[in-house]
Amino acid sequence: MRADCGSCFGLCCVAPAFARSADFAIDKPAGHPCPNLGHSEGEGKHGFGCGIHTELRPRGFAGCTVYDCFGAGQKVAQVTFAGKDWRQAPSSAPLMFAVFATMRHLHELLWYLTEARDLPAAAPLHARLDDALAETRRLTDLPADALAGVDVDAHRMSVVPLLREASELARAHVRGRRRAYQGRNVIGKDLRRTDLRGADLRGAAAVGADLRGADLTGADVTGADLRGADLRGADLRGALFLIQSQLDAARGDGATQLPAAFSRPGHWTARR
Repeated sequence: MRADCGSCFGLCCVAPAFARSADFAIDKPAGHPCPNLGHSEGEGKHGFGCGIHTELRPRGFAGCTVYDCFGAGQKVAQVTFAGKDWRQAPSSAPLMFAVFATMRHLHELLWYLTEARDLPAAAPLHARLDDALAETRRLTDLPADALAGVDVDAHRMSVVPLLREASELARAHVRGRRRAYQGRNVIGKDLRRTDLRGADLRGAAAVGADLRGADLTGADVTGADLRGADLRGADLRGALFLIQSQLDAARGDGATQLPAAFSRPGHWTARR
């Protein structure tokens, strides 16, 4: 469930559309290769490397640096399509791109379900979580035509209540007031003096929020928009359902405390 770009066909650089904005320097229609995508064998495996990978932020492509396919790219490339890329077989491109969109959603659910399964407090839900994981994995193994027809929204809606139950069980062990910010707009808010331990931040719009020094132990940050949020000195070691792209989109420093499995983004400052 971690991206292996060397085993992919640059699918995230071709399949999605993006619009000129603070995140992207250009407009790109869906299904069209980004002009920065490699074209020759010398530019990454099969020519699918990014020509400006080390300069994405200064060149206006910050959106690329926070994208995470959760390993869907290599699954589609090497398993579903058995290593045959869209340049070798142009007629397969529309189906491959459609399958990638579906696979990416399924792999994201696999990530969250696995995280929930690893929560000690979610032990009462283990059997149901195991069933949900097995069904999601089954869907990812379907043939391309069947995968393209999967109703991802319906499957997600069957999984989300289970993830919420796991979150509630985990947050119930956090002492104090567990604040509810689910789906709320806290854009640019100064939350430095707010007790966020065990808070519900699912789907919160926290763009540019000031979270310096915040203790997010037991806080559920599923889907929270942390673009530009200031995490300098914050403690995220016990945050629930945190993903790497949320950190990549935020600001932090050497004093920001992260779970062991996460990487400190290169654009963060070295110290507070």
